[in-house]
Amino acid sequence: MSYLSPDALDEALALAEAATLQAGAAVRGFYKDAYTVKDKGEDNPLTDADLASNEILERALRGATPDFGWLSEETVDSDERLGKRATWIVDPVDGTKEFTLGIPEFVVSVALVVDGLPVLGVLYNPIQEQLFVGLTGGRAGKVARYNGAPTGVTAHAVLPGARIVCSRTEMKKGWFEPYAPLGVTPLAVGSVAYKFGLVAAGLAEATFTPQPRHEWDVAGGAAIVLAAGGNFTNRHGLLPAFNQKKPLIDGILATNGALHGALLGVMNG
Repeated sequence: MSYLSPDALDEALALAEAATLQAGAAVRGFYKDAYTVKDKGEDNPLTDADLASNEILERALRGATPDFGWLSEETVDSDERLGKRATWIVDPVDGTKEFTLGIPEFVVSVALVVDGLPVLGVLYNPIQEQLFVGLTGGRAGKVARYNGAPTGVTAHAVLPGARIVCSRTEMKKGWFEPYAPLGVTPLAVGSVAYKFGLVAAGLAEATFTPQPRHEWDVAGGAAIVLAAGGNFTNRHGLLPAFNQKKPLIDGILATNGALHGALLGVMNG
């Protein structure tokens, strides 16, 4: 049980929604407009949109909850967060590469992690105006919404016909070709977090990669998938603890729950 009351979690969700929408509006203002792009490494650009979004999120979230920890892709990390039971984990623009290419498959991602568990998530695609929200432990228990309406994962229980949203880069490399005989339908989608949102909203059955992913790529989406009745684990079938000193997860699998065991076998087969 979270040390935060249901009322406190509901208030945190309202705060996160408002901050995410504000950050998304700022990102939208840069889309297909003039902005500076810096290179943080292979396929890892940084733009003015990332920085503007990060500033808005940090000011809004940290300003209202100074006792919570903070982990963001665009903020210098501090071990101070490791001593906090509640920590915001954010990616100001998850899918910056898609943003720079003019592909509207990126989101602002916000999560609240309590005692290592993702309990709250908000994802916002400001171009397609898609808002994914999830909360566990509030007054209403588990709550998942897509564009303001209650949502949940699909009941599709067999691999044939399952829609698997996957990395465009991994698709181009042919990593999903061995799965074709299983009858699954791989669909190339940009942002890691955006894929989670699609699963939670019943617009896909699963997403996975055996490759490591940072906590800020995953935490918000994981919270929403779990709130929507799905399942999320690492490649070993375990729910990873978040807010770790090294914020990296060894492979990820998010599903509608019904396909989780089968896809774990596919990942590790």
